[in-house]
Amino acid sequence: MIVTKISLRVLAISLALAVSPSALAEKSDREKPISFSAADGNFDYEKRTGALKGNVIITQGTITIKADRIEFKQNQDNSMSAVAYGNPISFRQKQDGKDEYYEGSALRADYDGQKELLQLFDRAVLKRGTDEIRSNYISYNAATELFKAEGRADATAAPDELGRTDRVRGVFSPKSEGAPGKGNVKGSDRKAAPALTLKPSEEIQPK
Repeated sequence: MIVTKISLRVLAISLALAVSPSALAEKSDREKPISFSAADGNFDYEKRTGALKGNVIITQGTITIKADRIEFKQNQDNSMSAVAYGNPISFRQKQDGKDEYYEGSALRADYDGQKELLQLFDRAVLKRGTDEIRSNYISYNAATELFKAEGRADATAAPDELGRTDRVRGVFSPKSEGAPGKGNVKGSDRKAAPALTLKPSEEIQPK
């Protein structure tokens, strides 16, 4: 086992394993090298793991994570998994097959590249285009485009008009006629719907 500590003032390092093409698109993120830069870092090249700190930027394909501190590893399929800490961290990734990005920010993020799952903790925000979700916990699966939000209490967050910090808030912007996306209806019968505000599940009462 070789463990190396390197000062990364200007240095950016790429890690890549020789892997056979996966079932994903030819230009998928997991087929790209993992590149990173930071003020300092510890690495285990045998286990393909690293711990970075100080203005950290790590990328793989269209994925970009910026944070104060990041612990990451290169998975067997060459995808990246990382836990990032910051005030806040930022996460950005292009959606597969679409000219559109989704972006997240929080005090902590846990990204599993094998599952394509992003979890955001504390003051979490998830955006895709003009759609936006805010909560203290958000998970988003890039493969299925499904998200989950929980209104967990945050003692350090600014309270809302009701004095609560455990609210799930969000807005889905109206879809334009014929726009791509799940549930979209093509044709002249499609009308733009008003923006939808998400509410925690406990607020939704059965009819």
